[in-house]
Amino acid sequence: MRGLSCRMNVAAVLNGLLVSILAAVLWKYVKLREHAFSVEEELLLSQQSQELSQVRIDYHGALQSLQEEGTRMVCTGKMHTDRICRFDYLCYSTEAEEFVFFHSNDSVMVPNLGSRRFQPALLDLSSVEDHNTQYFNFQELPAPALKFMPKPVFVPDVTLILNRFNPDNLMHVFHDDLLPIFYTMKQYPDLDQEARLVFMEGWNEGLHFDLYRLLSNKQPLLKDQLKNFGKLLCFTRSYVGLSKITTWYQYGFVQPQGPKANILVSGMEIRKFTQFLMDKLNVSLEENSIGEEYIVVFSRTINRLILNEAELILALAQEFQMKTVTVSLDDHSFADVVQIISKASMLISMHGAQLISSIFLPRGAVVVELFPYAVNPDHYTPYKTLASLPGMDLQYVAWQNTIEENSVAFPDRPWDQGGIGHLEKEEQIRIMKSEEVPRHLCCRNPEWLYRIYQDTKVDIPSLIETIRQSIKTKPSVKKVKMASVVHPGKVREAKCQASVHGTNEAKLTVSWQIPWNLKYLKVREVKYEVWIQEQGENTYMPYILPHQNYTFSENIKPFATYLVWIRCIFNKHLLGPFADVLVCRT
Repeated sequence: MRGLSCRMNVAAVLNGLLVSILAAVLWKYVKLREHAFSVEEELLLSQQSQELSQVRIDYHGALQSLQEEGTRMVCTGKMHTDRICRFDYLCYSTEAEEFVFFHSNDSVMVPNLGSRRFQPALLDLSSVEDHNTQYFNFQELPAPALKFMPKPVFVPDVTLILNRFNPDNLMHVFHDDLLPIFYTMKQYPDLDQEARLVFMEGWNEGLHFDLYRLLSNKQPLLKDQLKNFGKLLCFTRSYVGLSKITTWYQYGFVQPQGPKANILVSGMEIRKFTQFLMDKLNVSLEENSIGEEYIVVFSRTINRLILNEAELILALAQEFQMKTVTVSLDDHSFADVVQIISKASMLISMHGAQLISSIFLPRGAVVVELFPYAVNPDHYTPYKTLASLPGMDLQYVAWQNTIEENSVAFPDRPWDQGGIGHLEKEEQIRIMKSEEVPRHLCCRNPEWLYRIYQDTKVDIPSLIETIRQSIKTKPSVKKVKMASVVHPGKVREAKCQASVHGTNEAKLTVSWQIPWNLKYLKVREVKYEVWIQEQGENTYMPYILPHQNYTFSENIKPFATYLVWIRCIFNKHLLGPFADVLVCRT
């Protein structure tokens, strides 16, 4: 028994030793893994630091320039809503999270707004106009203060500093960020493919960061990454702010959402941008892989579902005699989505951010936007506005579910997914009985969220009839030509001649020569608009004329002075400038 007990004690000791050894090995393995991750992280940061501090900048020279010449700023734009500023040696304190303008005797600040710079800001960092979370300003310090501050790290790249507005929403990514970045970079020669984007809004990379990477050969920098490079970063050359000339929609922060009052972009500019992206994404422009004209149904997989999607696909294929396919952001890469949509004859989708992909549709294609029950299509038109831009050449159709039984709402979900359980019972009942969401401001209207997140069983005969009544021609992408955007010049050598007959009758003959550029163009239709106003009066008489010489007698008085304006019109809607006013006396 004593021998057996001894053997058991030895076994227990050995087991204990084995456990201790195994624990030590595991502990060492864990520590090694932690060290490996730490080394990887340090290597990544080191690579980024090396990328920023390559021997492309004379550090001593840059420091001397900052100390002696300070920061220099020159801006374009009269108001903070249209201002973009170029800086030399704009600095950023990663500790204070503030930009810093260093003053010296040679500093430049144009415009020098004084305290008006804070009413409300120097500029908007985003293309979303006058949003109080997007304002940019800087702190000011005398250049000698650099002696008491952390050693500056100089960023040698030309940078574009901006805010992304909502990098997880594809509509916002394109409308608010990518298009404005692309055309802001076009405005300044040194914002080329070697420039670096710096995002200061504080978001992480987001779902669509790869799309931002397409705009530059350099890796974009996030606000949180800046502290890895030092406590004081100084951008040797930077541009701050974004152009708003490519935006066409406002989201309802001040008034209900709708098209911008003054849209300055056309489909021509948007299609140049999409061509750039398609090249970057290696999307082929050759014949489509499907080999025939086809319809695309954009499939949502989490919310706002089409409940009878399979039935709808079959009905569309039969009705339009075209192959019908589905795409989804969850099941396809973005490049694949673009590849498919760029050759489609028709795109059908529920209202949602994924419909911004319609910018890749070919000319002549049809966009069909589906709206859930109680959501009025006339109140939510970002994609209708896009399709209607001159030069997009897309046919747009809106369809709304008008049968409440064909919708499924989710009142018990969280508020941001359409739930209304947090509201008073009376308000819940009112929302559920309402037949149309009233016009509202962005962004948390519970009735809007409740309705927009509904699933829908599409009434297929109603949808097909709506498409048939709305589209001008059979969906096709083969015979659509690029519309001319050449505008006429001024008419030339305008002159007038008056004749008076008695005391009550007079005639005014006006003639002119064609615009100089017309002789070099093949224009389908040319007409002329003439305005005649008696001097001292507030009203004028407008005429549209097909020729260059006309005698006016109606409402022409003898012994009076008339002001005459003339301009040329190409193809009904391409207007030229008015020529200098003619002063004609009868």
